[in-house]
Amino acid sequence: MTHSQILHDAVLLGAAFFGAALNAVAGGGSFLTLPALLWAGVPAVAANATGTAALLPGYVASAWGFREDMGTPRALGLLGLLGSCLLGGLLGAWLLVSTSDHAFRALVPALLLFATALFAFSQPLLRLIGRSAHDHTPRWVAWIGMFVVSVYGGYFNGGLGVLLLALFGLIGETDLNRMNGLKNVVSALLTVFALGIYAAAGTVHWGVAGLMVPAVLLGGYFGARVGRLVPRAVMRWGIVAIGLVMAVLFMR
Repeated sequence: MTHSQILHDAVLLGAAFFGAALNAVAGGGSFLTLPALLWAGVPAVAANATGTAALLPGYVASAWGFREDMGTPRALGLLGLLGSCLLGGLLGAWLLVSTSDHAFRALVPALLLFATALFAFSQPLLRLIGRSAHDHTPRWVAWIGMFVVSVYGGYFNGGLGVLLLALFGLIGETDLNRMNGLKNVVSALLTVFALGIYAAAGTVHWGVAGLMVPAVLLGGYFGARVGRLVPRAVMRWGIVAIGLVMAVLFMR
């Protein structure tokens, strides 16, 4: 193995580990995996699909790390959650494989800024419209919200965690550890649904994704266990900072 190949693999493994750890507590792991894959020479749309495939085991490991805190979102219900994820994820994945690399790169900063802003201002928005986070959200509203977020997630994995946390806050979830656990379960479901479309279109570089999986599993689990110990305020504003950094860097 050449020195360049060792460096190549080390960068991908490091991005996979820290990206999965970041996904466990905040979302935005694709900020690390996507640039690493682009640096490795994978085209933009294929890099997004390959990074999404590689991060799937990390979502499962992270959900297990938050297992004490989880449950089905009360405003969604299990069937609503599954149905919304399936339909939205498939549509988003189809849109991705139909998008050119140039158009995909142009959209990324706007998508990240939107997700970050929604999460940062979710509680003020609730107060502005005269609702408490404990009020009941109509089920159909929660389903539509999950469908829209699932379209986003099927299209672009980066910032999905931030957007899911924002949605959970708007539909009445208040415990951030519970929200993080739910976020990882939904991210895993979306990835499974979207991967069918990615695979059919031939956009996933499976060998590269397989190389990254062991590091993803370790990063996802340890990120979740450490994340449960982080104070809520620190985690919340850390998530906002990560979202802003991702958006600014993708503008370049």
